[in-house]
Amino acid sequence: MDIQELEAELTGQVEGAADMAALEAARVAALGKKGRLTELMRGLGKMDPAERQQVAPQLNQLKNRLGDAIEARRSALKRVELEVRLASETVDVTLPVRPEEQGRIHPVSQVIDEINEIFADLGFAVAEGPDIEDDFHNFTALNFPPAHPAREMHDTFFFHPDGSGERKLLRTHTSSVQIRWMENNPPPHRIVVPGRTYRSDSDMTHTPMFHQIEGLVIDRDVHMGHLKGVLEEFCRAFFEVEEVRMRFRPSFFPFTEPSAEVDIGCSFDKGQIRIGEGDDWLEILGCGMVHPNVLKFCGLDPDEWQGFAWGMGIDRIAMLKYGIPDLRAFFEADLRWLKHYGFMPFDVPALGGGLSR
Repeated sequence: MDIQELEAELTGQVEGAADMAALEAARVAALGKKGRLTELMRGLGKMDPAERQQVAPQLNQLKNRLGDAIEARRSALKRVELEVRLASETVDVTLPVRPEEQGRIHPVSQVIDEINEIFADLGFAVAEGPDIEDDFHNFTALNFPPAHPAREMHDTFFFHPDGSGERKLLRTHTSSVQIRWMENNPPPHRIVVPGRTYRSDSDMTHTPMFHQIEGLVIDRDVHMGHLKGVLEEFCRAFFEVEEVRMRFRPSFFPFTEPSAEVDIGCSFDKGQIRIGEGDDWLEILGCGMVHPNVLKFCGLDPDEWQGFAWGMGIDRIAMLKYGIPDLRAFFEADLRWLKHYGFMPFDVPALGGGLSR
């Protein structure tokens, strides 16, 4: 038996293994239960003592050297596998960013930011209040008598009566925040109140939950001329036109006297509305001088303080400005719609750089 020749053959098989499977096959062929070296070591018992004393150390040394060769080859194959994997999973950090952001700002959020930017420039603060209101702040303090039909016009969502018999409700307008603001802050007041409101109504131009913004000015010696000036400045800035024609039509709201509906000049051309040009008119908001009873409910003397207020639907003016045909799509969570009508995250409204860019 030539042990050196056997070692060269078995070592060659180990070193020539191209992958882990081939290396395992070489190990089994040499050191497995029926491996060639294993069979030789089993034959040591049949040798005479002198021969066994000479051959046994050689076989043990060969077994150790084969084990070392197998481990060395296994390490080499693992290193090669790792290098191949790293090469296939490499991320090139020098690649440019994706050409288009995936996220979008909802048109309602964008329009609220635009409105806040305009009125902040005019010196107004932004006020907020609860969506769940009581009857006093939503109706009574706004000069809605208990049996007044205007309460029914609002199609209010009422909660079940509480232990005292009072029914809370989802606010039907953000005017309730005006009451809370006047109760907790000394005059004069200049605020706008954007937020969600709720009424039981649903069609192409109405949804059970929608967005409104109210404006309030309380001061000494203010009048309808000031109201008209504020609204004209807002319309010019919001619709981004040089001039805008406005007309005030007499109307009725319990919380203002006198009250008016405001129309702006526009034109209808091939299904598109153009603000600031043409001979047509489009209603956009309601307004008026704050009713003396509202001031009294808030602890203000109407002989000393007076003011004006207005309110408009944020969803409606968003539809007008950006050509959105159906209000219901605002609330359907359709990513394709949002990608079309939405705004880039960094399109922050700013009067200096163009409100809607």
